[in-house]
Amino acid sequence: MIRSAAVLGAGTMGAQIAAHLANAGVPVLLLDLTPEIAAEGLKRAKALKPEPFFTPDAASLVATGGFDTDLPRIAAADWIIEAVVERLDVKQALLSRVDDVRRPGSIVTSNTSGIPIAALAEGRSEDFRRHWLGTHFFNPPRYLRLLEIIPTADTDPAAVAFVSAFADRRLGKGVVVAKDTPNFIANHIGLYSAVQVLRALASGEYTIEEIDAITGAALGRPKSATFRTMDIAGLDVLGHVIRNLAERLDDEAARREFAMPPLVAQLIERGWIGEKSGQGFYKRQKAADGSSEILTLDPAALTYRPKQPARLPSLDAARGIDDVGARIKTLFLGRDKVGTFLRQTLGRTLVYTARVAPSIAHSIDDVDRVMRWGFGWELGPFETWDAIGVDAVLEAAGEPEKPALLAGRSRFREGGLAPAAADLQILKSARDRSRVVRQNAGASLVDLGDGVLAVEFHSKMNAIGGDTLQMLHAGVAEASANFSALVVGNDAPNFSAGANLMLLLLEAQEGNWDEIDLMVRTFQGATLALRTAPFPVVVCPAGLTLGGGCEISLHGDRVQAAAETYMGLVEVGVGLIPAGGGCTEMLVRGVEHLPNAKADLLPFVQRAFETIGFAKVSSSGADAMRIGLLRDVDGVTMNRERLMADAKAVALERVREGYRPAAPRTAIRVGGEGVLAALKLGVHLAWRGGRISDHDAVVGRALATILAGGALPHETTVAESYLLDLEREAFLKLCGEPKTLARIQYTLKTGKTLRN
Repeated sequence: MIRSAAVLGAGTMGAQIAAHLANAGVPVLLLDLTPEIAAEGLKRAKALKPEPFFTPDAASLVATGGFDTDLPRIAAADWIIEAVVERLDVKQALLSRVDDVRRPGSIVTSNTSGIPIAALAEGRSEDFRRHWLGTHFFNPPRYLRLLEIIPTADTDPAAVAFVSAFADRRLGKGVVVAKDTPNFIANHIGLYSAVQVLRALASGEYTIEEIDAITGAALGRPKSATFRTMDIAGLDVLGHVIRNLAERLDDEAARREFAMPPLVAQLIERGWIGEKSGQGFYKRQKAADGSSEILTLDPAALTYRPKQPARLPSLDAARGIDDVGARIKTLFLGRDKVGTFLRQTLGRTLVYTARVAPSIAHSIDDVDRVMRWGFGWELGPFETWDAIGVDAVLEAAGEPEKPALLAGRSRFREGGLAPAAADLQILKSARDRSRVVRQNAGASLVDLGDGVLAVEFHSKMNAIGGDTLQMLHAGVAEASANFSALVVGNDAPNFSAGANLMLLLLEAQEGNWDEIDLMVRTFQGATLALRTAPFPVVVCPAGLTLGGGCEISLHGDRVQAAAETYMGLVEVGVGLIPAGGGCTEMLVRGVEHLPNAKADLLPFVQRAFETIGFAKVSSSGADAMRIGLLRDVDGVTMNRERLMADAKAVALERVREGYRPAAPRTAIRVGGEGVLAALKLGVHLAWRGGRISDHDAVVGRALATILAGGALPHETTVAESYLLDLEREAFLKLCGEPKTLARIQYTLKTGKTLRN
């Protein structure tokens, strides 16, 4: 068990590793040369965006100190992580001191990105070496799932298994055990790919904007693509890692492959190392009108010019291809500028990966996983080989023979990449075993086994439309007849971005009020069916869980949320209020906390009003608990791929406990006219102070009316159905407001919020 940890080095990585251990509830001692340097490192981590901590309170688990004054305190730590400067002599000297004071049996690891793990432990005690291994986190540690674990010949296999299990379940990591080779797996392949792209840039045939357009979302990779990613990581870091790999490779030909690109060397020399210096491949500066503008590097002149759009027709055409493998194949085989670029860069990277994989990794599955988890690729290298076709890749790279890994086969895999363990991605495994009970375009019912049924959303962004609601109702009916419990979740990055706004806009523009009324009634019926089902319903939010997606989560008997859940009732942003039971549920949760029957309702209703009215969105699953969107009985899963399995386990536990369905709510306390007047006064004062717009005030007054229980003459109790009617009436009225329709149109067009 890891009850406490120590991180040695409070730089960018060390402080963020400490933060993520704190996210897991582990007290951490963060040390550096002096207590002041360590404290400053923690301070910088707290200010980082995106935030390394789940909640501000998590930082209280991190204590700081100095090597000279506090190193003996690491004797209390179960896991000691070294994360100091990337120099063999510095690390070895510190680890010698660690060996003198650590507790026998404690795990000691290094976060080095490429120094041989075995070399770092030379001269250490036998117990140290048995509990010594590499743990290579990726930056930022909270958000990038990959953890490469690198044992040595002396490492106890039990130590590897122990750290792997802890990292998987408590830190949410995708763990890959790598061989102790230069730069391990992910950085080795990622750097080779980057060097090929830099060579293509040096040819003068492509602009920086064109390359970033090709190597980003079009290939199923992060939007930051190549050069924006390099700027974020830092060109000084890139240069160091390239040099390190080139120096440590045994083969001279391989070392030449990683020769420092001249452009990178020139930028480092000038101090143009990316975001932290204000300029790299891109430069942000103030325009004459005070706005911010992005300039792009001209590699030949080493000057900056205005950013230019990439005009590549084949990329525009490929956007209509949803399947990422089919999209990559189409672009790769194209006889145009994009295809030529990909054959020169991606083709060579795939061939190189197949050649070196046996020496750096234990399987091709591990190679694909590290690139998915560490670099955000939707398809790993060997998945990409199979998507394009082996012969096409070989022809593009000018390779006459198939890689030895193929061993006479025409593909690297006959099926897709399997889950890393049997208890990961259980929904995918169930689908692969043809356990789909029923499906339509928006959702499916999937048998998870052991009497648990799943409702899986699979529309675009998992937007909630008629198909989704139909399958929620069908799921309740199917589970009532043939299952013991129901789980609502999916494997997509986002649980649900909310209701289908385009459909709503079209109906409102046509004045089809009866259709909108039916839509809202159907949605309310679905959420109410989940809450009152005669069996436990566990909802599994992850990623974006907004609007209607949040309302579905609020109505589960239990919620098992992913650690990275960004949940909120955001309808006010498009000029609406939550009408799927969200207002009602937040009001109920507020008044449930009343200390006694005579307590003043207003502060508790006010909290619900602010959560909805300010469209608060959680920054994590833990933060969703803080703002009241999750309850104390709900759970958080650190590893996204375990989410459905954890939810299934919760559902089965609720069955074993003798689940009793929720009773209809017939007596919900509401404040009536007194609470309504107070809430409306707050809205008016905010409007008078210029903090909200005219239409914000209209929406705020509508929300206030619902949460007060309407204009009732005094405090009383009402039934849930009464509040749902208020939600529906307010929603319909707001749909008739021109400013609401303008907000919806603007959001659909830009993805942003219009304050009109």
